[in-house]
Amino acid sequence: MTATDAGMTAEPLTSSQQASLETHRVFNQPPPRVDINEFAENVPLTEYLQTVGEAEATGALEVTGAVVGSAQFQDDARLAHKNPPILHTHNKYGQRIDEVEYHPSYHRIIGQAVAAGAHTSAWRTPGKGANALRSAQFMLFAQVEPGHACPISMSHAAVDSLQLAPDLAGEWLPRLYSRQYSPELTAGKPGALFGMAMTEKQGGSDVRANTTRAVPHDDHFLLTGHKWFCSAPMSDAFLVLAQEDAGLGCFLVPRVLPDGTRNTFLLQRLKDKVGNRSNASSEVEFSNTVGWRIGDPGRGVRAIMGMVGQTRLDCILGTAAGMRQSVAEALWHARHRSAFGAHLIDQPAMTNVLADLALESEAATVVSMRLSRAFDNDAGPSERAFRRLATAVTKYWVCKRGPNHAYEAMECLGGNGYIEDFPLAMRYREQPVMAIWEGTGNVIALDVLRAMSVEPDSVDAFFAELRLAAGVHPVFDDFSAALREQAAVVVQSPQDFAGQARNLVERLALALQASLLLRFAPASISDAFIVSRLGPDRAFNYGNLPPSTDLAGILMRA
Repeated sequence: MTATDAGMTAEPLTSSQQASLETHRVFNQPPPRVDINEFAENVPLTEYLQTVGEAEATGALEVTGAVVGSAQFQDDARLAHKNPPILHTHNKYGQRIDEVEYHPSYHRIIGQAVAAGAHTSAWRTPGKGANALRSAQFMLFAQVEPGHACPISMSHAAVDSLQLAPDLAGEWLPRLYSRQYSPELTAGKPGALFGMAMTEKQGGSDVRANTTRAVPHDDHFLLTGHKWFCSAPMSDAFLVLAQEDAGLGCFLVPRVLPDGTRNTFLLQRLKDKVGNRSNASSEVEFSNTVGWRIGDPGRGVRAIMGMVGQTRLDCILGTAAGMRQSVAEALWHARHRSAFGAHLIDQPAMTNVLADLALESEAATVVSMRLSRAFDNDAGPSERAFRRLATAVTKYWVCKRGPNHAYEAMECLGGNGYIEDFPLAMRYREQPVMAIWEGTGNVIALDVLRAMSVEPDSVDAFFAELRLAAGVHPVFDDFSAALREQAAVVVQSPQDFAGQARNLVERLALALQASLLLRFAPASISDAFIVSRLGPDRAFNYGNLPPSTDLAGILMRA
């Protein structure tokens, strides 16, 4: 009941009370960036999806763009990160259950991603441009909420390995292709998601040091061991590496067995991570845990490498998605915030920084679409050779650029950028995982050297791609020629270049991005990228684009 309900008349505010409220009046702050179609507003993605990724139908992406740009989705993303997963090893009666509880917002998000086909649509409906369409779906969802992208990515990637086991594929692929999501661990679910458990505490990336054992038993194997990182532990099945008599094997381990009982899957703890807070990563014990082999005996690394190649691509996509979020948020702030007599975006120093951030984002987007096209099912031998080298090269460089890109965008928002109420703080904590997951910098750089020496056709295919842009820009031509000479020496004796592997991979990655921008981007974009990244006056920090740069042209596309 109010004062007026009781027949009393409210007293007007005094002049001093009115004056005190003036300090609560909000001005010179940007409005909420909500209810924006994130696909339609992303000009580089919409263009490169068709010109580079060779995709055609984009109506579904328009729908997803509206979903992820909505206030509801953004609020779910916030809640999912504010309320991280909780491990329940036992129920209240003392029975072992090994379950992870997620906030309802996480389930809403991952359910929408599955419904849109962000997980396995490229496998379910293959063809020219299928991977670009799936990649764009993945990027749109990951742009706003990156944590759920982990099981989405692994489910997509697991298909490659499952195809090595036709009987298992016949059982699991229809469920992976399903667009129905259910979080319960039950038998007979129409849909399924996959995770992986590869690394152990004594080995990390050196998976051949694994000690988990797999012993044959009837038509399956029994696994015993401890996995240091098991991502998305509430997934329905996992690809696991374990030692068998013939060597390291790859095994499919379900959470629920065919008879409906729970497989032994003892969750020890959840990792307390820097970022990726909405997604659970765990340590898990296997104790006579049932699994089925995928691939040939002792060839587990080969069996799982197809999955690794796919997830490396998704690391690139996830980083590019994060760069897009950073650019979009920084530009929104700069276009609505004024300082020193002008909007921030019109202040020359800020204009340069924003344009440089947008340039980096666009380069990551175009190479993402090119690699996606290379993963389509019509890829011939040269295209497969190209993606073998180009994926590793790009994973190294784009993912390395992610954390500093997020930091610089965060700085564009000033103090607000450092506050958890705004999404760039989350993004800054999120980007490093893309560089660490599926091969840290050194692992990837050495893998590039290995590919160049063992698979020289991948080098030929890579430089054939660069030659498609030859003769347009002299700086690019000179850079590519010197790089080709360096690569020829590396192919002959890669062991002598281990200490310089990072330098080589960086140059390869920049040349690939530059070649694609020369072919598919406006001149304002390609010229700025080549001069600032390949030229003699290249700088390390953002905001150092030369005076000749068409800053306005770059920002118009962003």
